[in-house]
Amino acid sequence: QVQLVESGGGSVQAGGSLRLSCTASQYTYRNNWMAWFRQPPGKEREGVATIYTGGTWSFYADSVKGRFAISQDNAENTLYLQMNNLKPEDTAMYYCAARSPGTGGQWNSTGTYTYWGQGTQVTVSS
Repeated sequence: QVQLVESGGGSVQAGGSLRLSCTASQYTYRNNWMAWFRQPPGKEREGVATIYTGGTWSFYADSVKGRFAISQDNAENTLYLQMNNLKPEDTAMYYCAARSPGTGGQWNSTGTYTYWGQGTQVTVSS
């Protein structure tokens, strides 16, 4: 059974930084697309960033470009999201997501992903 386990969330002041981690188990980690999504209170889940674990391709939501960086460690089957210059509007539950191998779809569509973590809360105060 595929498991995605996030960690690294917390509470920070605006301008601060956090690094989220997502460790995958029982998943064909290499050569697949993984992503970070977030869901602010009362809003829909939205794509934050995605990365191809077999190469260097990555994409970001406009709202986080230049502030967030997605990366991964193949040896550890772990996905990261480095978040810098955090803003109050970044407050959300952050989720790790993974596609079934070989599936397509828009990177920022929740329907593209089969596997989800339980989420980790990020709260940014002004």
